[in-house]
Amino acid sequence: MDIKWELTAEERSELERNVFMVTLEQVKAWARSNSLWPLTFGLACCAIEMMGTGSSHYDLDRFGSIFRTSPRQSDVMIVSGTVTKKMAPVLKRLYEQMPEPKWVIAMGSCATAGGPYIKSYAVVKGVDQIVPVDVYIPGCPPNPAALIYGINKLQEKIRYEAKTGKKVMSE
Repeated sequence: MDIKWELTAEERSELERNVFMVTLEQVKAWARSNSLWPLTFGLACCAIEMMGTGSSHYDLDRFGSIFRTSPRQSDVMIVSGTVTKKMAPVLKRLYEQMPEPKWVIAMGSCATAGGPYIKSYAVVKGVDQIVPVDVYIPGCPPNPAALIYGINKLQEKIRYEAKTGKKVMSE
C-alpha cells in the first residue's frame, strides 16, 4: 500500500516559517560564537578599557563573554596594550596552551602596530608577528563600545566560517 502525503499551500507555508534546516557545524558555530570565553591579556592602558567592558555599565556578559584567567578554559585571547619583546614568548606560550578552536583580538594601536612606541627596539610591532590575529580594534585606547563591536565582529566571523567552510582574513 503506497500512501502519498501532499501538503496544502498553507501547510507548506507554515512549515517553511517554523522549521529551520541547518548543519551540525552551523549549530556548533552558533553555540561557540555566543559563548566566547576571553583570556585577558592586558598589558597597558587598553587593559583598563577592557576591564570597563566587563563592568555593569557595558555588561559584556550579555553577549555570552565571560573573562577567564586560565588559557586552558579560554577560546579568545584579547591582547590589549604594548607587547614588549620580553613578553612575546609568554604571549606565544599562552596562545599555544589554549584549546582549539581559538581566536585572537588585538585591542589598541600598540597591540595592532606598536603604537607610539613603534621606534623602540623593545616593542613588538604588532601582535600578528607572534600569533595569528582575527580581529583588530584600533584606537588609543579604544573605548569599551569598540571592544564590544570587535567581539560582535568575531562572532559574525565564526558563524560565517562555519556556514561557508572558508577561512576569513583578519578584519
